[in-house]
Amino acid sequence: MSLKVPKAQNLQLFKEGYKHLQGLEDAVLRNIQAVSELSDLVRTSFGPNGRNKLVINHLGKLFVTSDAATIIREVEVVHPAAKLLVMASQAQESEMGDATNAVIILAGEFLKKAEHLLIMGLHPSEIIKGYELASAKALEELEKLSKSELPSPLTHTALATALKPAIASKQYGSEDTLANLVAEAALVVMPPNPKNFNVDNVRVVKIMGGSLASSKVVRGMVFGREPEGNIKKVRKAKVAVYTCAIDNAQTETKGTVLIKNADEMLNFTSGEEKHLEKIFQEIADSGVKVIIAGSTVGDLALHYLNRFNIAVLKVLSKFDLRRLCRVVNATPLARLGAPTPEEAGMVDVFETVEVGGDRVTVLRQLVPGDEGFDPTDKGEKTRTATIVLRGATQNHLDDLERAVDDGVNVIKALLKDPRLVPGAGATELELAKRVDTYGSGLKGLSQHGVRRWATALEVVPRTLAENALGGAEGNEIVSRLWAKHESAGGEVWGVDIEEESDGTLNTVEHKIFDSLAAKTWAIKLATEAATSVLSVDSIIMSKPAGGPKIPQQAGNWDED
Repeated sequence: MSLKVPKAQNLQLFKEGYKHLQGLEDAVLRNIQAVSELSDLVRTSFGPNGRNKLVINHLGKLFVTSDAATIIREVEVVHPAAKLLVMASQAQESEMGDATNAVIILAGEFLKKAEHLLIMGLHPSEIIKGYELASAKALEELEKLSKSELPSPLTHTALATALKPAIASKQYGSEDTLANLVAEAALVVMPPNPKNFNVDNVRVVKIMGGSLASSKVVRGMVFGREPEGNIKKVRKAKVAVYTCAIDNAQTETKGTVLIKNADEMLNFTSGEEKHLEKIFQEIADSGVKVIIAGSTVGDLALHYLNRFNIAVLKVLSKFDLRRLCRVVNATPLARLGAPTPEEAGMVDVFETVEVGGDRVTVLRQLVPGDEGFDPTDKGEKTRTATIVLRGATQNHLDDLERAVDDGVNVIKALLKDPRLVPGAGATELELAKRVDTYGSGLKGLSQHGVRRWATALEVVPRTLAENALGGAEGNEIVSRLWAKHESAGGEVWGVDIEEESDGTLNTVEHKIFDSLAAKTWAIKLATEAATSVLSVDSIIMSKPAGGPKIPQQAGNWDED
């Protein structure tokens, strides 16, 4: 008979203050619960009818937005499993710039579906295997669903059409205006080989007042400040860019000057003035009409610049200075002096215009309608286009800017891979149908994983319908969609959020398309995030660093 050895009661494995959660109940299901909470949080912000979230971050800055990337960046998530999801959505943001919400919703749904299987006693490794098979199958089927692609010489209408769904999910109702602005700006700066398109070349300047309808695209750069001197408008000018302060140079060491009489005193200041005048005389003689200063501009220097009729603009941002150098084709100079012909740039129009109540400085190319515009002159294309956005409040402008950023990122993604798939949840439902069929034909336990993965995809059309028309209606629309997808050629049917007929629409007729690349990445990243959460079986958290927290006093304690 074996001897029963009593177990030690409190076996200490880790240091004091460690947390150790283990097993199905404590670790896996708890993780799934945390992830579901996160995905439910952003789920209501999905699609054109997504609700806005009002987020106040730790610095007290206010955000009103339905953009998942912004919400998640500003909300500090501390749960380790939910953090995995946040990382996946940030990877999607940096890779594609769009569909970040889809990643979180899909991953959350995959895990919710896995929860049933785990409770029924399926091992996580079987579920993970099933999920990986399903993901591979879905990506393979996704390639076959591509209905159309961007035409090769890009046209304005084709670009605007492809952008509309992406922008509509952020700014529903003003997608036509915004899509046209973004398409116009992108075409203005499109390089001869579209694959080299740089997202950074489409800038956004937000000016309060007016309405979205008065927004416009400027071929060049716009700065929200006036020039320093008296000269506000120059045409066809040579530009010099200086990163140093435009002022007389201060010496490194302190020197003491002994002045014996009044004459010496007068000569002392005039020497400095003559020296500065000589420098600016040289700059003016070299033909420079506009100076861009990256630092301060001294009073005396400003006096001479006005005298020589040279316009001077302060640009304090280092990055804007670099962009400006790209636009005018100049080399930034670190010392004061006349630029060589290679170092100086050119600008067609440098002017100060009043937009709303703000005066802004514009550096741009000549456009048809300007005097001196020569249509036969094939000048080089501008390197930067700026979208001047107008709106009533700062929050609204920030949100418009996010929509524009998404639009520009979609263009970038489409230039890499021009294939488009049906939008409005049609693609996800079709994939769910095909993956489910594939799962039915599999042997072994992993088929449950595959089929649950397929039903999870249904969350995209369901969320679109629920956010637009409410929960009860959402269920009906999803079942109508299933019926339509069963028939031949049914893969183009998606959710009609305006419910003009029965809540479904033909995405090809309505021209609602999504980028195939963004969908591929979303499915990949969501599955990866879900499987990595499922493969965790225990959480070990050490005690946070730092001593005990100082108790916060109520109110202001020194008000005696």
